[in-house]
Amino acid sequence: MKTITIAPLATPKSISLAVWDAVTHAPHLFLQTAEHPSARRIVEAGLPFQSMDDLYESAEDFDALAAAIAVRLCTCEEDAVYAVPGRGVGTAQLEAIRSAAERSGARLTILPASGYAEAALAALPAPLPAGDLRILPATALPCRLDPYVPLCIEEIDTRMRASEVKLALLEYYPDEFPVFLCTMDAEGAYTARPLPLYELDRQDGFFAASVLILEAASFDALTRHGVDGLERVMKRLRAPGGCPWDAEQTHESLRGDLLEEAYEVLDAIDREDTDALCEELGDLLLQVVFHAEIEEELSEFNFRDVCTGIVQKLVYRHPHVFGTTRVSGSDEVLVNWENLKKKEKHQETVADMMNAVPRGFPALMRAKKVQKKAAHVGFDWPDANGALDKVEEETQELREAAANGEGEARIAEELGDLLFSVVNAARLLHVDGELALTAATEKFVMRFTKMEQLVLSEGLSLEALSLDALDVFWERVKS
Repeated sequence: MKTITIAPLATPKSISLAVWDAVTHAPHLFLQTAEHPSARRIVEAGLPFQSMDDLYESAEDFDALAAAIAVRLCTCEEDAVYAVPGRGVGTAQLEAIRSAAERSGARLTILPASGYAEAALAALPAPLPAGDLRILPATALPCRLDPYVPLCIEEIDTRMRASEVKLALLEYYPDEFPVFLCTMDAEGAYTARPLPLYELDRQDGFFAASVLILEAASFDALTRHGVDGLERVMKRLRAPGGCPWDAEQTHESLRGDLLEEAYEVLDAIDREDTDALCEELGDLLLQVVFHAEIEEELSEFNFRDVCTGIVQKLVYRHPHVFGTTRVSGSDEVLVNWENLKKKEKHQETVADMMNAVPRGFPALMRAKKVQKKAAHVGFDWPDANGALDKVEEETQELREAAANGEGEARIAEELGDLLFSVVNAARLLHVDGELALTAATEKFVMRFTKMEQLVLSEGLSLEALSLDALDVFWERVKS
């Protein structure tokens, strides 16, 4: 079986013994490019090779280039070694080579090697502290980053690429954050130049071996934060020597805050105030992190468990996205969602589903959800007319209970039936009862305010007027 070996050359000064052995004993040696400093040792050693530079010049795009390189490697009659600068070939080229090797029956081997980052790190004026280090190719950005971990970004080959890297980093780091731009000379030696992040794409001389190095950021140095920053603050607040109030809180004491923050998010949405929405979502997220931190201290679960649970739930309940299920539209998505939810929560009957609706929900919301469970199995009015007739029936029963003096409990029961039937009518009319009632309340407040202003403008007071007189002013406002 023919073997194709990918041999990363790293830099001229850091070619590994295994890679050099493969290159010097290759039955047929290919170079990704002969123009890179890493190829100089091969050229100076007088080793015979075939370069891919002609394919770079003739290919229409990177996909065509990857395909052409793969064909050249796999149609070679001998075992082939493909020597590439840096850490290795890009993902697209590697996949093209792997696919072509499988089709031709060749075996693909990739030799381990260091890359540009390791060589550039040695050029820093002081070594990075021991610990974690993340190395990424520039093409991997934007992606999620951890500014508390040192970062090396390889292959910033053009000023345009540098601009893309800068924009991605500014999501995490401040403009003035100090970075090191490391460049390789013709001999393969690196120099590290310090500069503020915002000046990155104002530099010259970018090519494939250019590396950017960022040291780990301190919390105080950052002006933008992710959930990790919020978790750090919460842990500090509840730790010994932190905030006494935060340390005393429990799930029960925070219950009202959680509900209040949720309502403030809804208020910002209703007012279409994006600035307020951003702030209120942060307040709501704080409550989630707060509760998760309390449980982490009790060794029950942590915030990552919370995220894991919701990710698994979303994947499970979207088989039409993450699986092979096909749906015709959003209605079928909702049906599948309910069926999967029923299976997941071991709800065997409709009554199980109804009883699972939290009793802590606002009454209008809970009534609507319970009605939808019944409608799921066909126990529902065919249209809104039946529900509206029921509203009239329940209104009459309430009138009779009040007229007959049947007692507070009986009247409350009939009033509850009336409200439940109104929610049914709203649901079948495709109206959100909570929003409709909120709008009606706002309309009442607005009209009452105008009525009071009108009364006061005529030198009168609300308290001195009879109900009939107030009705006259009310009708004036309405008209």
